[in-house]
Amino acid sequence: MTNSSLASRVAAGRAARKLVTRSSTGDWKAPPDRRDPMAILEKQGETRLPGLVPIRYGRMAASEFAFLRGAPAIMAADLAESPTTGLTVQLCGDAHLSNFGLYASPERRLVFDLNDFDETLPGPFEWDVKRLTASIAVAARQNGFKDDCGHSAAVEAARAYRTAMARMKDKSELDVWYQTVDTTMLLQLARRKRGRKELEASFSQAERHTNLQALRKLTGPGPDGTPRIRYQPPLLVPFAELGFDRDTEEETIRRVFTDYRSTLQEDRRALLERFRYVESALKVVGVGSVGTRCSMALMLGETTSTPLFLQVKEAEESVLSPYLKSSRYEHQGHRVVAGQRLMQATSDIFLGWATGPEGRYFYVRQLRDMKGSANVPEMDKTMLRAYAELCGLTLARAHARSGDRVAISAYLGSGDSFDLAMGRWALAYADQTQADHQVLMDAIKTGRVRAVDA
Repeated sequence: MTNSSLASRVAAGRAARKLVTRSSTGDWKAPPDRRDPMAILEKQGETRLPGLVPIRYGRMAASEFAFLRGAPAIMAADLAESPTTGLTVQLCGDAHLSNFGLYASPERRLVFDLNDFDETLPGPFEWDVKRLTASIAVAARQNGFKDDCGHSAAVEAARAYRTAMARMKDKSELDVWYQTVDTTMLLQLARRKRGRKELEASFSQAERHTNLQALRKLTGPGPDGTPRIRYQPPLLVPFAELGFDRDTEEETIRRVFTDYRSTLQEDRRALLERFRYVESALKVVGVGSVGTRCSMALMLGETTSTPLFLQVKEAEESVLSPYLKSSRYEHQGHRVVAGQRLMQATSDIFLGWATGPEGRYFYVRQLRDMKGSANVPEMDKTMLRAYAELCGLTLARAHARSGDRVAISAYLGSGDSFDLAMGRWALAYADQTQADHQVLMDAIKTGRVRAVDA
């Protein structure tokens, strides 16, 4: 890089401060014409499976943190109300605390990274940071901590993001691309012995989350001895629940898998062809995704009958799309996969996309592959702060792969103005989340919507 090009990127970052001062990024006050949060959720529900929408409301009603998880569309509308820096990265679009976690790299090494990309789209870097820090403040309240804890943990996440970006601005393109967060780094972040033991227990649990474990949990022997999916209504049900007969189901699966195979690398396509399809079932997943068409496919290896579980999940337009430039990918499954591959240091070898019935878009990944997530509700203050720091630096690494890390670092600077602003934003939006959650509870109470615990 020439000195002149480096200087121009630094200048671009500093110029962004004139568009949005660092302290002003912490401002939040609901505008008088703010959209009704329930109207946003109900609009999303129009494209969801009607029988599952009450489950979504039930899960979001469980707590303010659960509500935040299920309401990225509400926050997207709110984020669009503020001026942006114009410093674009590939956004996760839903970077809350529970969308970071452990999974296995292709080399069978546990890594920590973002793990949900349904809303991914290019946009201003601060939108992801704001969603992360807001989730920290909401989680702190849920865990019974005073706001000084949520504020300090949010500030720590922003500081970690800023300092990580500062370190990466001086690294080579390849060094940034190959950087990962693995278990060794996680253990270094453990502040005390008990925290280290908790992390090691999480690693051990993730390592047990394999296809073989899923086979024992999700299947039982069929009439011919072949494993068959064990239905668990209403969370795991046969396709007949949607009105598919057996012949229609098999034809649909055949077309989806033919399309999906074509999106894989040749070597991975060859690996997939060593498995035979057994059956699929509809599966309810997550909080915000509840109601989208999501299925689980059971496959068995031709030689040893080793199981492979694939998740086929519907991809709708990103909740960010009304407010940002349209995706370059018309196929929403392709959008999700491309964003995931760009942001993650390493991705699932079976990650691909396909077009399903009625022209709907889907993406495909392994259902379980040594996956694990932090138990946020069980974190004490020390662990929440450490985890917030880890998520902040992980988000910075993901953004540095697609955005101008030099310009972003120049915008953030070496002081704590941005960090403190994010702490202020986090508490303000935690108040907004509390109010919006109450709107949902009132809607359930008055019968505007129906909620089911499941």
